[in-house]
Amino acid sequence: MTEFAAVKAALKTQAVETPSWAYGNSGTRFKVFAQPGVPRTPEEKIDDAAKVHEFTGAAPTVALHIPWDRVDDFAALAKHAEERGLKLGAINSNTFQDDDYRLGSVCHPDAAVRRKAVGHLLECVDIMDATGSRDLKLWFADGTNYPGQDDLRERQDRLTEALAQVHDRLGDDQRMLLEYKFFEPAFYATDVPDWGTAYAHCLKLGPKAQVVVDTGHHAPGTNIEFIVATLLREGKLGAFDFNSRFYADDDLMVGAADPFQLFRIMYEVIRGGGFTSDVAFMLDQCHNIEAKIPAIIRSVMNVQEATAKALLVDRDALAAAQRSGDVLAANAVVMDAYNTDVRPLLAEVRTELGLDPDPVAAYHRSGWAERIAAERVGGEQAGWGA
Repeated sequence: MTEFAAVKAALKTQAVETPSWAYGNSGTRFKVFAQPGVPRTPEEKIDDAAKVHEFTGAAPTVALHIPWDRVDDFAALAKHAEERGLKLGAINSNTFQDDDYRLGSVCHPDAAVRRKAVGHLLECVDIMDATGSRDLKLWFADGTNYPGQDDLRERQDRLTEALAQVHDRLGDDQRMLLEYKFFEPAFYATDVPDWGTAYAHCLKLGPKAQVVVDTGHHAPGTNIEFIVATLLREGKLGAFDFNSRFYADDDLMVGAADPFQLFRIMYEVIRGGGFTSDVAFMLDQCHNIEAKIPAIIRSVMNVQEATAKALLVDRDALAAAQRSGDVLAANAVVMDAYNTDVRPLLAEVRTELGLDPDPVAAYHRSGWAERIAAERVGGEQAGWGA
């Protein structure tokens, strides 16, 4: 098999999970901008996700968020997805929007609030049982705003206790994915602020607990690919939340801020065996001012382009340069791959899969945007207020 044939074969296996919330209205803390045709129900979110998969061929699952996607019959929702060529992916919990969580959820000083939060997480596992989902994804907004507000060590003890309860409830084929974020909304101390804290908790919990790397959740200048390489080496990288940021906040389209970083991350994924393992590649984005479905299609394409470039790195030549200590030659191997225009290669992959080589153009020609704008009138659009 030639080099390009092997790369194309690998690209045909890639799957990127899209998030249900990215199809709804979102915004900043200042304003949420509504758009015509936005889904009003979880079923309509799935319908839009099916269009992303239809035109990319690489987005076969959609993640749910509870309670935003709560329905009376989750088995029926899974069937709705299956009828549209999709499966339901990760179940995302929400322990940050109730008034009771003002001082935290699973780390709250009040045991009654902690029980409420854990009860919600256990409900999410019940939903996983109904949908056939493998992953429970946890992100906690817990933290403190002022020194002395709470005991930092005790908050870690509370977190340990809560995670253990949920971990023990998981089935044999289910996983807990623990996300981290170094700040926001807590201003002084976040309870899961970095990959080390998440890793420490997952290590204690056992093999069903793994770390989520959200590419927007790091301080400026952080070497994310080093984190990826280390977690892969330790067998603790469970998933990515792909997005990007320019300043403090995140959830912009993946690759928008630093496509070279995305390429470097994907190289370490491939180098460490993560591309052919159980590592989940998920988007976690909010499309505030751009059209949502085309933005998600573009995001999937950005991940594909970074992956294609990473697959083109001549690893034999790179290893030889590294062994000989030739710094410039080693860097040149990496840069040659990154500077390759892989768009024609990906167009060939899509054509061979029976897809349009230009997914965004194909979507615009499909008339779906006009159809949903006309049909989704009335009711309450999905999204969150600010």
